Amino acid sequence: MTERPVMALAGTIRHDGDGGVLDDLDTVRGARRWLQQQPGILAVVTGKPVLDEELREAVVDVRRAVRALFARVVSPAPPSPADAHRLLPVDEALRLLNEAAAREPVAPQLDWPAEGPPTAGLLSAEGEPGVRLVAALARDAVDFLSGPQREHLRACRAPRCVRYFVKSHGRQEWCKPSCGNRARVARHYERARATGSPRIRPSAPPSTGR
Repeated sequence: MTERPVMALAGTIRHDGDGGVLDDLDTVRGARRWLQQQPGILAVVTGKPVLDEELREAVVDVRRAVRALFARVVSPAPPSPADAHRLLPVDEALRLLNEAAAREPVAPQLDWPAEGPPTAGLLSAEGEPGVRLVAALARDAVDFLSGPQREHLRACRAPRCVRYFVKSHGRQEWCKPSCGNRARVARHYERARATGSPRIRPSAPPSTGR
């Protein structure tokens, strides 16, 4: 299943598996590589965006707004630790997101084939693919944050993880099974340390007499 654009964008800040944080949009080259791996995003943009430094910064601004508003959604639970210390104020995040969404003038269009149900699409008056990219990312964020999926947004609390995710079932606590495994191991270790239980060590192999 293709990840929706707003979640893919938020996920460009991720853990490196060793306690650090990686930013897929930190450079123009990295941003180009990331975009090429996002069929769900490219599918909603007519034309091929030329990702330069100006466009990279515009995409990063949308991400900053999204992650600040994601932090608001999950509150009073803690936000992702990756950028909790530098989140935008909510009013600034809203301004950035709405301005980005307004960069592309669009009009709804109805398509109704002879065989099949009617569907709706958008007709763009914008000729620049880069502008359409930024606006499409912002529109998907607006749609997500104003829709029912918002209620299922969570910040993964597994050790070292910095991802946001949408719960797919009622008991889901982590973004993926590997995070769940790390969290359970960490809890077990903390319980053992609190009770003073000795750590279990593997037994030595039997002597061969050599």
